[in-house]
Amino acid sequence: MLNSDTSSPRALRIGDKAPVFRARTTQGDISLDQYLGKWLIFFSHPADFTPVCTTEFIAIARAAEAFEALDYALLGLSVDSLFAHIGWLRAIYEGFGVSVTFPIVEDPSMAIARAYGMLDDAALDSAAIRATYFIDPAGIVRAMNWYPMTIGRSVDEMLRLAAALKRTASGTCLTPEGWRPGDDLLLPAGQTQDFSSPTWFCQRRADL
Repeated sequence: MLNSDTSSPRALRIGDKAPVFRARTTQGDISLDQYLGKWLIFFSHPADFTPVCTTEFIAIARAAEAFEALDYALLGLSVDSLFAHIGWLRAIYEGFGVSVTFPIVEDPSMAIARAYGMLDDAALDSAAIRATYFIDPAGIVRAMNWYPMTIGRSVDEMLRLAAALKRTASGTCLTPEGWRPGDDLLLPAGQTQDFSSPTWFCQRRADL
């Protein structure tokens, strides 16, 4: 049921085109290119029913409206089967009262994981997979982060990064360390040695 039309010999880099695939999900067949025109967070996890992944999915599901307010779609991935995904989502709902409303892709052959460079061709299992890709409306990877199996992602940081990517997409401003929506922005670095114009100062103009 999986048709990956792109493979990559290396891990993706910022600025690369996100590999397009078609696969089964908990909400029917999905093709990545159906998200063109919308920001997307595509994230993977090593396996269903694992403690760290369960806490992540609960937190992401609870924050779904916040991601939607930023105009981001959410798409999960695991090498486990569709049936395992459905059983896991049922267990999350029955145990915690949380409904996971975004689709989860099955990848039992690990073809998608390899296309994205999450796993190399010699990998025997999905132990290395806990990656997140922020993909813009043109299908370009704009940011990514990776975590080991033992460390859960921060949903707060996912939201912060998602907002920062949209805020700086025009190229007219930058975000300083720890930036959050509503904070001051930075102007792009100057291109000449003009010390009378400190373009690195925080920018408060509302029109940026």
